[in-house]
Amino acid sequence: MAPENNDNNIFKFKRRRSVNITLILFCAILLYVIIVGIIYLRRTHTVRYEVVEGALASSTIYRGIILRDETLVGNTTPGYVNYLAREGQRVAVGDLVYTVDETGTLNDYIESLSLGENSLTDKELSEFRTDIINFMHNYDSRSFEDVYGFKYSLKNTVLKLANTKLLNNMNSASESTNSVSLQYCYSGNTGIVSYWYDGYEELLPEMIDNSVFNEKEYQRTQLLSNQLHSADETVYKLNTGEDWSIVIPIEKALGEELLEKQYILVKFLKNQNESWGKVDLLNNDKGTYLQLSFTNSMVSFVDDRFLDIELELGDETGLKIPVSAIAEKEFFLIDENFVTENNDSYTVLMQVYAEDGTKTASSVTIPVYYYDDAKGLYYVDNQYLSAGDILFGTHEDTFVVKDKASLIGVYNINKGYADFKQITILYQNDEYAIVKSNTAYGLRVYDYIALDADSVSDEQFISQSK
Repeated sequence: MAPENNDNNIFKFKRRRSVNITLILFCAILLYVIIVGIIYLRRTHTVRYEVVEGALASSTIYRGIILRDETLVGNTTPGYVNYLAREGQRVAVGDLVYTVDETGTLNDYIESLSLGENSLTDKELSEFRTDIINFMHNYDSRSFEDVYGFKYSLKNTVLKLANTKLLNNMNSASESTNSVSLQYCYSGNTGIVSYWYDGYEELLPEMIDNSVFNEKEYQRTQLLSNQLHSADETVYKLNTGEDWSIVIPIEKALGEELLEKQYILVKFLKNQNESWGKVDLLNNDKGTYLQLSFTNSMVSFVDDRFLDIELELGDETGLKIPVSAIAEKEFFLIDENFVTENNDSYTVLMQVYAEDGTKTASSVTIPVYYYDDAKGLYYVDNQYLSAGDILFGTHEDTFVVKDKASLIGVYNINKGYADFKQITILYQNDEYAIVKSNTAYGLRVYDYIALDADSVSDEQFISQSK
């Protein structure tokens, strides 16, 4: 008899899963790379800067008041004044400057004339072109009042050209001019014509004080063509000399230093031209003022009373570093009698307490960041001393650590950590500073410093990037 087939005797075993070591290692490495990448991206990286020798042009900007030989010319005959000389034009003795319409009928006569179409000559167009180009190059949004000066200048130029054409027509139509009473006024001296005045025409250098620089109180009167003027009223101004000067307020010490130079190169910010100015120093009980005298270029600024200038005081040479690398740090001031120097190593004897509570002295090595030879003081980092520490001297006298002062410096990163170095700034502008080289506690050429002083701290390990 055949055995009976029993399916219940068949057992199914679970398949045993093998561990994939390669996959585990790959995931572990990937996780490690991700973590390191996140840490790297979140870490502040210090950009280094290599110290090099360089130079910067030392210059300072001032705003000064212009002094020149100015004569106010009064009207001789009351009436409507019409200018024929262009503002800024040099006139000689006997040149026609303006006319006076005594009856006020000149405008009516102009309207009655049929002059037809008229075109400007090349010379007349050149006058407009010069005014417009000068205004475009010299415009400064901070001095919006210059727009009004430009407006008046153009208006006077237009009226001058119109009056010139009118005179030509009147001379050719003499029969019609009997109804117009016109006086011709000529220059009695040689000079540059201006159609404005401000009351400073007779200002002398010895009269300068702080009040003349108060532009909020400054008032200027503009003279326009076809305006009614009484007799003896000012109708124009004549600048009779080519010599002129600018006076600026200045610190007394700097003024005395510049006086020794006798001449200074001056840049006029209005047109970027340069000229050498002779230096004189004015002192009174109100302050110190520097007078810079010139013998040319007066006509370029005949429409100005105040002028921005830049004094170019020469090139400062030394170690050139970015301003962003400069930091300020505070230090304890330690009397030199309580510091011992031995082979560029500095130590102090500090009072400490033993385990049994007795007082004793301990020698502590300290780094010195600067030594003030005049005062006999060492600048010591506050990481090594604390306020209230007592130091012993050579004659059993004591010194209490308490006084502090700040130093200007940079963070040297040659050794892989931030080490503060004191610097002496010779000159500085918005981007770079020139510092003194080869100082006892300062920088050397080719040192590496932190480009951004705010990104590092004392003794910080530096993760550098170029």
